[in-house]
Amino acid sequence: MMLPILNKEFILKRPEFGVTAEVFTYPEKILQFGTGVLLRGLVDYLVDQANKQGIFKGRVVVVKSTDGDTHDFSSQDSLYTTHIKGVSQGELVDKVLINASVSRVLQSNAQWQEVLQTVHEPAMQIIVSNTTEVGIQYVPEKITSGVPDSYPGKLLAVLWERYHHFQGKAHTGFVIVPTELVVDNGRLLKDIVLQLAAYNDMPKAFTDWIQRENQFCNSLVDRIVPGKPRNLAEINEKAGYTDQLWIEVEPYLLWAIEGGDDIRTALSFCQADNRMLIADSITPYREQKLRLLNGSHTAAVPLAFLSGLNTVYEAMQDNYMRHFFQEVILREILPTIAADCPTATAFAPEVLDRFANPFIAHKLISITFQESSKMNARNVRTLLRYHGKFQTLPPYLCLGFAAMLLFLRPEKQEEGKYIGIRDGESYTITDDNAAIFAAWWQEQDTSTMVNGICSDKRLWEADLTTIPGFAEQVTDLLMALKSKGVKAFIQL
Repeated sequence: MMLPILNKEFILKRPEFGVTAEVFTYPEKILQFGTGVLLRGLVDYLVDQANKQGIFKGRVVVVKSTDGDTHDFSSQDSLYTTHIKGVSQGELVDKVLINASVSRVLQSNAQWQEVLQTVHEPAMQIIVSNTTEVGIQYVPEKITSGVPDSYPGKLLAVLWERYHHFQGKAHTGFVIVPTELVVDNGRLLKDIVLQLAAYNDMPKAFTDWIQRENQFCNSLVDRIVPGKPRNLAEINEKAGYTDQLWIEVEPYLLWAIEGGDDIRTALSFCQADNRMLIADSITPYREQKLRLLNGSHTAAVPLAFLSGLNTVYEAMQDNYMRHFFQEVILREILPTIAADCPTATAFAPEVLDRFANPFIAHKLISITFQESSKMNARNVRTLLRYHGKFQTLPPYLCLGFAAMLLFLRPEKQEEGKYIGIRDGESYTITDDNAAIFAAWWQEQDTSTMVNGICSDKRLWEADLTTIPGFAEQVTDLLMALKSKGVKAFIQL
């Protein structure tokens, strides 16, 4: 017996899913560039939650810029399942909901005129995007003939269409919120759009309208969305319907947007979830994510990997590594940022919950990509702040640094790549600074090597030998890790 397809007809016969006929009558208010799982699992999730609470009452038109058709969306009336799986406040979460926020999906190359037509509607007042970090780049191209290649080109064409249709009147612009993981993404996107307008010799009245009537907001997104599960057929069988768009998400989410009351009014769906934050500055949220989440990852991963563990979840099941994460997050990193990041104290335990998610297999070896650059960007300033605050050294960050040096020790070179060895098995060192560390590992004396690495200006934003006792402590830890073995060291 064939399973029914998740679509409008199917869902309206099942009120237990909480999708009413009224939702399908809501006007299109958001133009979204990107069909990816992050937008569907975060932005569209928040819109759907607001609609179900009777707050926003608007839907999303999605623009698919990549190749491929939109059949999976059209065959399901753009409905899809969001499966929330993970740990929140120490408790397992396993919840399924049907998202009805998306009205339709347009393929930009095949349906560009329909994309442009969407902005003729006065209710359409918000533009969001996630086109990957490389999406927000300047590409000199003409935007009035054919379909622009770049996202900024497409956006400029959409703004030009809107300007013409409403004859440049006041209050006809958009709130534009990119979610690409680039610092100051809104400001950068605006600069590129204006640069592209100049390249296209567009009239000053139009560029004035862009600056006056449109608001480009910096934003920061944070939610792990693994996407479509591998065992989808089995999951569909259990659910009792077929859904080719099914996505899995972790319980945690954050969408921080720079703006004031006018942005809060325009993005009224923010009222549905207090984890969508509109604030004067998103710097504190970026800082707490960089230091607590990313920084603790970078500090812990070489140690966990060299001890024989393979995923973040496995590390959180190991008694020593779980203790390492708790200490480095709560006692070493948090005290250095708590004064500048008001929500950091609440965020820290959430990071531990996220690492303990049994449904996400985040491989440690993949996190070691550019390990030394990440250590510099995420943890060097924490080391300096910690010593400045307490006049002592953070022991777990020092251990993480020593483990990093051991991880970056090459045993051989193959086809231009540096290869390390763990338990007799080789791994590739994917680090642009690998040659620098390989050269330092030629030094016979460990203390000389560590001092040389710590003072190497090619690697760090500060000379780490100026932190009293740091190089000496790292040297002692590295020698202990080498002599005892990492697994034996952490089991002491």
